[in-house]
Amino acid sequence: MKAIVCTAYGDPSVLQLREVKMPVPTDHEVLIKVHAASVTSADCRIRAFCSPPLFWVPMRMVIGITRPRRAILGVELSGVIAQVGKKVTRLKEGDPVFAMTGMKFGAYGEYCCLPEKGLIAIKPDQASFEEATGMLFGGTSALHFLRKGKITKDQRVLIYGASGAVGTSAVQLAKHFGANVTGVCSEANQSLVAELGADDVMNYEKEDDTRIKERYDLVFDAVGKITKAHANKWVTPTGIYVTVNRGMAAERLEDAIFLRELFQAGALKPVIDRVYPFEKIQEAHAYVDKGHKKGNVVVRIRDK
Repeated sequence: MKAIVCTAYGDPSVLQLREVKMPVPTDHEVLIKVHAASVTSADCRIRAFCSPPLFWVPMRMVIGITRPRRAILGVELSGVIAQVGKKVTRLKEGDPVFAMTGMKFGAYGEYCCLPEKGLIAIKPDQASFEEATGMLFGGTSALHFLRKGKITKDQRVLIYGASGAVGTSAVQLAKHFGANVTGVCSEANQSLVAELGADDVMNYEKEDDTRIKERYDLVFDAVGKITKAHANKWVTPTGIYVTVNRGMAAERLEDAIFLRELFQAGALKPVIDRVYPFEKIQEAHAYVDKGHKKGNVVVRIRDK
């Protein structure tokens, strides 16, 4: 099969389209015929090996010393079950699914094997494969950190980085939970964030700390660009600050099912900025590296 192989840590040029051996599912795994995969900020950090100094050595030991040990990257995909292991009972051949691969990676290939007990759910009927691919990474991350921030109805919530993959999901989810939402993003993305339901939108390029005069019950840094000291200027005395820089989102099947139900009810819309063909994945990574994407960037691996 064809796959994108990460040949070393570095810029997008280290990603090469290669012929590799087809994976074979074990008794408890499924083989997914991948239709689309996303290019997340996590994928780009792993490719470039952007790790805080404190975690440099342990992360290299886990991921790989000179290059990723699992050379086919990608943590989010959608596709169709092509084969099931002998002991698989929850899924069957032909099921359209969307999934997170976790530290197994592997989404950047024409086929991918994942354990049946992993985060694999039936794709929403109305969602294209591209939309389904853009639903899980941002959605599960937003859910994790909003819950960590103990979001409740009628809270005042500030979402910094409201136009990214996590931020666009966070705005919609916070509104679903009944919060009053203020989104902070660039001027170019203000209308998008407002369309997603934000009650107020601020432009971080023009506003300084004095402009954010309100105090919030929850400040969620969805892009990892503000410090606790910075956020403390915006939270109430009993408010909570959470950031994607602190901890990894739990990958739970029930969250995927919850997101699917919200999509089917029209309460969640995956934002797709750009869709690239498989062979243009270097361009997709280069675009994400710039840090200005709106929602999700997706790579189409096959049309049918």
